[in-house]
Amino acid sequence: MERIRQTIEKLKIGDKIARVPIIQGGMGVGVSRSSLAGAVAAAGGVGIISTAQIGYDEENFEQDQEGCNLRAIRRHIRRAREIAGDTLGKCSGLIGVNVMVALKHYREHVKAAVSAGADVVICGAGLPLDLPELVEGSDTKIAPIVSGVRSCRLILRQWAKKYHRTADFIVVEGPAAGGHLGFHMEELEKFGYTGADGQQENPQSFMDDEIRGIIALKEEYENEYHCHIPVIAGGGVFDHQDVEHALSLGAEGVQVASRFVTTYECDASDAYKQAYIDAKEEDIRIIKSPVGLPGRALYNTFAKKAEEGAYSVKKCYQCLAKCNPAKVPYCITKALVDAVKGDTENGLVFCGANVGRINKMMSVQELVNELAGVTTAELI
Repeated sequence: MERIRQTIEKLKIGDKIARVPIIQGGMGVGVSRSSLAGAVAAAGGVGIISTAQIGYDEENFEQDQEGCNLRAIRRHIRRAREIAGDTLGKCSGLIGVNVMVALKHYREHVKAAVSAGADVVICGAGLPLDLPELVEGSDTKIAPIVSGVRSCRLILRQWAKKYHRTADFIVVEGPAAGGHLGFHMEELEKFGYTGADGQQENPQSFMDDEIRGIIALKEEYENEYHCHIPVIAGGGVFDHQDVEHALSLGAEGVQVASRFVTTYECDASDAYKQAYIDAKEEDIRIIKSPVGLPGRALYNTFAKKAEEGAYSVKKCYQCLAKCNPAKVPYCITKALVDAVKGDTENGLVFCGANVGRINKMMSVQELVNELAGVTTAELI
């Protein structure tokens, strides 16, 4: 029983505490919003709302994307807290947001989340070198998503030098993650994720070493700033065994995304969830994204046509800071919105490397219990 108790130890991020050390990964567009994040927080974890085109279904989105997104950020944080029971003082988890650095209005999204009372802000798809500035004066905790020691060191050095502070926690995301990946195509080939021939490196062994390296690195900053910086392992975390493995390396929690898609509470359409359940390992591919990073997605009709250059961008939705509609292979906003609404053949369906192992729907509470290796009674 001692081993299980270690697994479900609370996750402490500064003065904020989640009853279980599970962070639900941010998934845009519209996959992880208030319904999912609120349910995860109610189950004791950290529920994360993705701000990427979060207002896609708001009135007037076609004419005013950014106004709709900022309004939706505030609305979904408020609604997630209501779902989690926080207004009654019963919330046992935390509510946060994931903001992509690659977004055109990244800074505005972070500030909107802070003003709405987000417990945490997690930033990836780029280096959030100015993130401390955006949360200054608030109680919101911040974390970068990093792929290894190198990017982590760069961010922590910058934050220390310019802002005289460090991260509140660090999310380490491996190459088995879904959506945008912090690895070059050559690295993904080396790990055997692209089908290329040649000598391959074990991605799990690689990430184990990176996690250990980041734990050693963050200890320098813990000593300097007299604080504790939890390291969270993500990317391919599927079951309780994966959780235990991450904790055995010294991580204090895990980030899980794809498995939360097939929960009843997930904000995506039923058709989107069914696409995950129906997917097989051979249906997954690494694709080129307009964000400038490789991405992992289902190889559906859309992905095949995008490879062939069959799409042209007819309308710009002002989502990415460095997007030239005349040069990108497709409009990522339209592709993701089409998919989350239910057109999973003609839209972009991001997924993790283990999506082929998902075969059923369940509640968020059931999934949290499974990942923690306990019953609901043991979590109380």
